Amino acid sequence: MGMKDQFQDKSEQWQEQAKQKAQQAKERGERGERGERGQQRGQEGSERMRERDEETERLQREEEDRFRQDYDA
Repeated sequence: MGMKDQFQDKSEQWQEQAKQKAQQAKERGERGERGERGQQRGQEGSERMRERDEETERLQREEEDRFRQDYDA
């Protein structure tokens, strides 16, 4: 398995984990466990997940660029 495949696999794992955590948070919210503070934490969590997804995508692009440069040289 090449490095590119490894990074893609890791990225997909992180994205799947983020989706699972978002689903769990949504389920907790549907059960009425969220008050005003819970909603604020949910929004902060969504923002963190979005930032994490953006970071994951950025890292993946950087790795792909390095991978391409290695083979272009």
